[in-house]
Amino acid sequence: MDIFTLKLILTPTLIGLVSLAGRRWGAFISGWLVGLPLTSGPIVFFLAADHDTAFAAAASLGVLSGTLSQALFCLAYAWACTRLPWRKALPLGLAAFAAATVVFNFFRPPVAWLFLLTVFGLAFIYRAMPIVKDTVVRTKPAPVWDIPARMIVATLFIVGLTEAAERLGPHLTGLLSPFPLYALILAVFSQHFEGPPAAIRVLKGMVQGLFSFATFFLIVAGFIEKSGLMPTLLLSVTVALALQGGLAWLRVRLDRK
Repeated sequence: MDIFTLKLILTPTLIGLVSLAGRRWGAFISGWLVGLPLTSGPIVFFLAADHDTAFAAAASLGVLSGTLSQALFCLAYAWACTRLPWRKALPLGLAAFAAATVVFNFFRPPVAWLFLLTVFGLAFIYRAMPIVKDTVVRTKPAPVWDIPARMIVATLFIVGLTEAAERLGPHLTGLLSPFPLYALILAVFSQHFEGPPAAIRVLKGMVQGLFSFATFFLIVAGFIEKSGLMPTLLLSVTVALALQGGLAWLRVRLDRK
């Protein structure tokens, strides 16, 4: 199977599974799953296959820089949707992502400082998210084209970005990889069909998931050139899933107190 065909199969499969999980287990779990590197992970994999591991390592540092850009999108959209419809909340969220991307395109701290900045930034943003008290009630039935549309949009994004990577360069490609595609799709659909509380739960779940997202790309950036593509991906996926599961367990314990 060639890389292009793999892109066409892997991407829609991931977004389809996440969308179905959200319908089955709720908005927060959907967002929690979106916090995993479902677009950026495949992008780095395809970059290593299309170019080399050095290109993928540099792109991974760009993705790590872009982690806070995703979180700022979540924060801006979450507060905006408490007062505005999704058509007005979405541009504010995207503006926050764009502004952060511009800053991180020029601000490139050492890896250790970047990771610490990301962790503390994510903790602050999670605490700053709106508190949801309202019960989520589905106000409209989801249309039949809902999940297929998500799958098509996500596939077009990943194919387009990986095909343009050589012209953009590894750092900018990495910065654009965390574009909150899944988050905005899930948040917009959740707000439209279930109201702002559902959208906020999706976005809070995503911010929590970004801790493991950042750890995933820290490992990829540090090991992919030395250890190779598949061993590094296996290690990073294992650590990210373990961290993701640990954070979910901790949240459940805290909610029970």
